[in-house]
Amino acid sequence: QVQLVESGGGLVQAGGSLRLSCAVSSGTIYSFNVMGWYRQAPGNKRELVATITVGRTNYLDSVKGRFIISRDYVKNTVYLQMNSLKPEDTAVYYCNVMVAGANYWGEGTLVTVSS
Repeated sequence: QVQLVESGGGLVQAGGSLRLSCAVSSGTIYSFNVMGWYRQAPGNKRELVATITVGRTNYLDSVKGRFIISRDYVKNTVYLQMNSLKPEDTAVYYCNVMVAGANYWGEGTLVTVSS
């Protein structure tokens, strides 16, 4: 099975930056497998933040220009660089990968942005 390990969450002031990491600790993924970041704030449904595959990235409109998703294919790690953070970015962020039609999730890392 694919296992994902997340890190990088924490408390930051509005306008600050954080970088989230998600490493594939077991299993095998390929460059064509789509990896992404989702987030879920209290009372909200889980929403897609960003995805990445070979030569393609997509972003939630509200994070465009502020967040950057990247991927290290050697280390099997996906990153989410979050800049100009806003209080509304506060949520638990989950890493995701789809392999052979199945979704695998990280355990979540909490990002809290104070005003």
